[in-house]
Amino acid sequence: MREISYSEAIREAMSEEMRRDTAVFLVGEDVAVFGGVWGVSDGMLAEFGDERVRDTPISEAAIIGAGLGAALVGMRPIVEIMFGDFLMCGGDQIVNQAAKARFMSGGKANVPLTLRVTSGAPGSAAAQHSQSPESWFMNVPGIKIAAPSTPADAKGLLKTAVRGADPVLFFEHKMLYGETGPVPEDADFTVPFGQANVVRQGRDVTVIAVSIMVPKALAAADLLAAEGISVEVIDPRTLVPLDKETLIHSVAKTSRVIIAHEAHRRSGPGAEIAAMLAEEAVEYLDGPIIRVGAKNVPLPYSPVLENFVLPGVDDIVAAARLLASK
Repeated sequence: MREISYSEAIREAMSEEMRRDTAVFLVGEDVAVFGGVWGVSDGMLAEFGDERVRDTPISEAAIIGAGLGAALVGMRPIVEIMFGDFLMCGGDQIVNQAAKARFMSGGKANVPLTLRVTSGAPGSAAAQHSQSPESWFMNVPGIKIAAPSTPADAKGLLKTAVRGADPVLFFEHKMLYGETGPVPEDADFTVPFGQANVVRQGRDVTVIAVSIMVPKALAAADLLAAEGISVEVIDPRTLVPLDKETLIHSVAKTSRVIIAHEAHRRSGPGAEIAAMLAEEAVEYLDGPIIRVGAKNVPLPYSPVLENFVLPGVDDIVAAARLLASK
């Protein structure tokens, strides 16, 4: 183990997979000469050359379409989408082509396409560069969705995505790129999809936290511990497939649950998780399922208004206090 940043872990995962398999390559806007607008692919052009690290035109439809075509003929493309807000510019390629190719070909066509997508609010980037669009695609069968919160999970899940046979939307929160943590040096280190991580054990309230909300949930748990409220924090790591067993087991233990994500509260990832728990774990619940998410307005540019709209530690603390009082 050594401490590296979230962005370094992603770069390491891509580089190791490209060394391991010549079918793996990286394309996207400014990923080559500039090293990525977020600096994630810095230095990769020098090692792998412009055949395998390629800058693209500013067209998500073209970038994703090229990746899809390459995947269908046996390559393993990693496509970087600079802002998740722009996924809908390539929506047809994702929803109607990549997601359905295996099914419409009777299982003959694999689509090992990894779409690395930035998500979340980086601070005063306003409504068109700050969204968390994970749940937009949870309704589409055929796509896997990952949302790692730590450098180790970012590396392990990305390697799993690249080695797989299905299209993956790999969401990287912009505010996590600089966060550091322990990451195994093993080039074969992977994290399986559909396996949640119990980040903190607790007995009174379960907090299911997605991506950037994991560190916020841990901070809330520290505050609540001082009040005698024991919080269990679970990171699903992947939204599709979802590790229902771990989530239900935790709710059976605590009898209270909060689901926290930065996406808008209405129809965010928490809505599907809450529905699942209502169907499969309602007998364990001693209170309502509470969802903590962004308010249902476009993300403001003003820092004061942005902080008001986005969910934070205080929102999780308030929800846990409410549940603990019941």
